[in-house]
Amino acid sequence: MITAAQKHFNLPSPDEDSVAHSRLVADHIHQKIIETGGSISFAEYMHEVLYAQGLGYYASGTAKLGLNGDFVTGPEISSLYGCVLATQFASLRSKLDSFCILELGAGSGELVVQMLRHLAVLDSLPEEYLILEVSADLMERQHAKLVADIPDFIDRVRWVAQLPADFSGIVIANEVADAITVERFRIENSDVLQGRVVSFGESFNLVYESAPAFLEQFVRKIEADLGGSLNHGFQSEVSPALHDWIKKIAASVEQGIVLIIDYGATRREYYAPDRCNGWLQCHFRHHVHGDAFILPGIQDLTAWVDFSGLAEAAVAAGMEVVGFADQANFLLNGGILNELKDFSRLSPERQIELSGQVKRLTLPEEMGENFKLMGLSRGNVAPFPAFAGCDKTHYL
Repeated sequence: MITAAQKHFNLPSPDEDSVAHSRLVADHIHQKIIETGGSISFAEYMHEVLYAQGLGYYASGTAKLGLNGDFVTGPEISSLYGCVLATQFASLRSKLDSFCILELGAGSGELVVQMLRHLAVLDSLPEEYLILEVSADLMERQHAKLVADIPDFIDRVRWVAQLPADFSGIVIANEVADAITVERFRIENSDVLQGRVVSFGESFNLVYESAPAFLEQFVRKIEADLGGSLNHGFQSEVSPALHDWIKKIAASVEQGIVLIIDYGATRREYYAPDRCNGWLQCHFRHHVHGDAFILPGIQDLTAWVDFSGLAEAAVAAGMEVVGFADQANFLLNGGILNELKDFSRLSPERQIELSGQVKRLTLPEEMGENFKLMGLSRGNVAPFPAFAGCDKTHYL
């Protein structure tokens, strides 16, 4: 199973412990398939490989982010990322009844460190910085990092087990939405079929069966929005769980802004005819590939975000879309170049390093175009200033 995948995708070899863990995860899913009559939905499979207690990718103790992990996020690339966001957050301080920050899924904790350091410089420290983290392993790593890097601010940080009620402040979800489970579907002779996972020897395979009513309704709504039927053979994803997620966030926010950061597209781009195989991505040791059934439990499994669908669900839950932009425009409008203080006085090596960081965050072929930022408001809170002049909400 693993050897064939390594050859096909030219992936690095997992260590023996990782191989053993992956086999445990596979056995767990095979058993679940047996217990449910021979197949599970792709969304159920995705949930198990990512979140199964003690087994899933986010429940295990392996490094996930950074050079020794499987992927990096904006804050791992450059502290300039957190500086820009902190400046944007500080601009709304006087407009909020309570200036608290809630981060959903704080990853390595790097963004927390960058934000609190820069907010302190701006004399705009939040009353509290809450972290909602589903991974016990990541929670431990975050706490250790914050104690080591920002001991003076650790008393402002609090981990919570669920969304707080009547929250006032700013909610940020950086690369969280892409890890929310998706359903796979396929169009055959205008019928909607659901992707279901079956055992295939030691591995798994995807088969398609008649879709349940909820999935067919999602797909038909997409077709109605696009103004026509999806082509025969078209395969892609929808995420009812993402809609539920944003509705829960909306219900918890009394007044504030929710900032969603992730790779994604508008609905028209997402379901374009030339994207007929969907948007699934797997990440293993900084290699990206498309096979969700190899390395279960030791690789990250994600799907690009349909930002039109996300906006639709947010509006239905009583929120207002107050900004939508690609990462390059948001960071440049937000003053990332202004953060390069005394650039000409820096050593040539440091200049090259910082220039490389900015390029990676903003160039179209890097993260600049694929990553999007969406602002959602509740309680008549103004948008972040960085959205001015680059807001593409009308494209959603």
